[in-house]
Amino acid sequence: MANPWREGLGDRPELRDERYAPAYVALAVAIGLQFTLPREFGPGGHRVLVFLELVLLLALALGRYLSPTRYEAATLVRLRQLTIIVIALATFANMVSLVLLIDELVGGTDLDGRSLILSAVSIWSTNVVVFALWYWEFDGGGPIPRHLDPLGFRDFVFPQMELDPPRKDDEWTPHFVDYLYLSFTNSTAFSPTDTLPLTVPAKLLMMVQSLGALLTVALVAARAVNILR
Repeated sequence: MANPWREGLGDRPELRDERYAPAYVALAVAIGLQFTLPREFGPGGHRVLVFLELVLLLALALGRYLSPTRYEAATLVRLRQLTIIVIALATFANMVSLVLLIDELVGGTDLDGRSLILSAVSIWSTNVVVFALWYWEFDGGGPIPRHLDPLGFRDFVFPQMELDPPRKDDEWTPHFVDYLYLSFTNSTAFSPTDTLPLTVPAKLLMMVQSLGALLTVALVAARAVNILR
């Protein structure tokens, strides 16, 4: 099988229909949530960082949909690198916000309970989105390799891959919504549900996400109890 990052899509025009829009919309929502956080929960230069994420997302969308060379190998590599950079920036900003939220609650804060709880919900929701993006971009080398080789190596196994008898559509591949569901259930159950990680990196990603979600939920519950007293 040809390497998609070296040879582009070639004569596989059906791969051009891979649905990137849901991932980009989800990333835009995460950036919007970060923008609404109080300055107490934003890293230094928080607004600048969020603006940089937005600019890079716009560049990514334009490169993906408007560039005349978007199916060439070099462009595919650059677009994937840019995608990883944007996801990494959003993840970094959200992790810093979580640390600052913990510091505010442990050290005492002048913020009202409503602001704290809304900020925690925003951080938890952003956590769901950014890790869904990591899973989507990470599994099997990314969306394009997964579609070039539907039965190839995977970092996650979905239920559709293990049906017995097999589906008629035996070349099923997950899309972004499948990874968003995986991320959501991992953030609520704090463990795998119907989709299992197969590799060490995938397990580590899920561990980090579960830890962040658990801390956020615990803080919200603790604050809620304190308010009700």
